[in-house]
Amino acid sequence: MPKALVGLWAPVIIGTAIWIIAFVVLLIAGADSGWVWTAVAGAGLGCLGGAIVAWQSAASRRGSRGAQRDL
Repeated sequence: MPKALVGLWAPVIIGTAIWIIAFVVLLIAGADSGWVWTAVAGAGLGCLGGAIVAWQSAASRRGSRGAQRDL
């Protein structure tokens, strides 16, 4: 399979973008604050996931023993 289809970056970026779009839509719609904070939390966790993917990718390129391979 192509790396773009099985890579970790695509779902992280797409998922984070969806949460950011949901946040903007909820703000415009004037939704309940619980839903707005849920969207903020989703976007924040997506950014954290992106940082973890970047960290693991860098460790894999360095050849670190504890890193996942072929990222």
